[in-house]
Amino acid sequence: MTLLSTSLPAVTGQASAAEIPLSQGRSVSASSTENAAAPASAAVDGNGGTRWASAFSDPQWLQVDLGATATINKVVLNWENAYATAFTIQTSADGGSWTTVHTTTAGTGGNQTLNVSGSGRYVRMHATKRATQWGVSLWEFQVYGTGGSTQPPPGGGGPIVRVAEFLAECPYTHRLPDDPIVFPGLPGGSHMHSFFGNTSTNAHSTITSLLNADSSCNPRIDLSSYWVPTLYADNVPVEPTGTTFYYLGEGVRDDVIARTQPLPLGLRIVAGNAKATQPDDSTISRWSCLHAGQVGASKDFVNCPAGTMLESYLDFPHCWNGRDLDSADHKSHMAYPVAGDCPASHPVVVPKLRQVLRYPVNGDPARFRLASGPGYTMHGDFFNAWPEAEMEQRVRDCIRPIIKCGADGRP
Repeated sequence: MTLLSTSLPAVTGQASAAEIPLSQGRSVSASSTENAAAPASAAVDGNGGTRWASAFSDPQWLQVDLGATATINKVVLNWENAYATAFTIQTSADGGSWTTVHTTTAGTGGNQTLNVSGSGRYVRMHATKRATQWGVSLWEFQVYGTGGSTQPPPGGGGPIVRVAEFLAECPYTHRLPDDPIVFPGLPGGSHMHSFFGNTSTNAHSTITSLLNADSSCNPRIDLSSYWVPTLYADNVPVEPTGTTFYYLGEGVRDDVIARTQPLPLGLRIVAGNAKATQPDDSTISRWSCLHAGQVGASKDFVNCPAGTMLESYLDFPHCWNGRDLDSADHKSHMAYPVAGDCPASHPVVVPKLRQVLRYPVNGDPARFRLASGPGYTMHGDFFNAWPEAEMEQRVRDCIRPIIKCGADGRP
C-alpha cells in the first residue's frame, strides 16, 4: 500500500481544535489487518502518522468501544490512499445489533467529516467496496459526541491504547526436510523446513519430546515449535533474522475476546496453502518490505529497495472445534472468524497466532523461491507446547482484558 504523505487528523475549526475524540485510546477491533505494522489500534491512537490497514478483500470493518453509551454527533475518517468508496457508519449498544447512521456509495477518500445522529457504546465503519486493489486503510477513526467512558487512564497520563497481545521472539534453530504434523515419523519426507523455538523438532516430535527439550524463544518457557518452508535466494538458503510470534485477540468483537480460551497443550495448526498454484483466495500469507511501505504488500514476493528487508506475515485461524488437537487434513479442526465471531462449527475462540518473519534479502523477486514453490505457497506450522499455566496466565491477564503484554506476559 503506497504511503505518499503523512496526514494529520482533520479538525473543523477553532472550536473543535482542542476537542478530544471519544474514541481516542479506546479498545478497538477490526475484521482483519494487513500486517503487524498496521494494527487496528493505530486508527484511534491520536497519531496521524500511524494507520490501520485491512486485508485485500471486501467487506472490512473497524469498530471502537467507547466504554459506555454515548450520543454521537460526528465521525471523522482520515483515509490513507487505500480508501473505501462504499461504506456505512453504524452504532450499537452491545456490539452485536447495529443501527446505520450514515451510508455512502461514492466515497472519495481523504479527510471526511460526517455529521451524524445516533447513540451507542460501539461505533463501526463497515466498508463494502474498496477504491484500490489493496484493502482499506485509516490514519485515524475519530468519534465525537457526549458520554462514553470518562474513567481516566492509569497513571494520569495520556490515553492508553488497549491491544490484546502477548508474544514470543523465537530465533531460527535448525533446518530439516521433516514435518512432524503432516509427515509424522517420516524423516526426509517433506520439503526443507526452517524451524524456530523448540530446538529438538524433527519428524518424530511429540508433545512429550517437545516438553523435555529446550527453546530458543524469549520467553524460554515457550517450548512450542514453529516452522516454515525454507527461503532460497539464488538457490542459497536464507534464514530470517527477525522472528516474532504474536498471540492476539483480534478480528472478533470485544465480547468474543472476553471468552477467549487458552490454546490447548498439543494443539497443531497449519496456516497457508503449500500446494497453491496461483495467488488466490487461499493465499493467507503476505509479503512486504521493512521500512519501505511504499512498495505495498503482495501475496507473492515483492521487490524491496536496497537497505530494506523482505517480510513475511501469516495469520493462523483462531476458532477451534473444542475437541480435536489435529485433523486428517490438519486444518478442519480450526477455522477463521466470520463477522466478528467464531462459527458454530468451531465455537471456541483461542488467541490468534501471527507469524512475522524478516529476511535479510532484497531486490529482484525472481531470485527468490520457497522450498514449497513460489511466494504464494508460504505456509506455517505450529505445535503448541506452552506450559499450560503460562498460557492460561497470558490469556487471563493480556487477551481477555485487552492489554498489550511483552514476552514476559506482563503489561
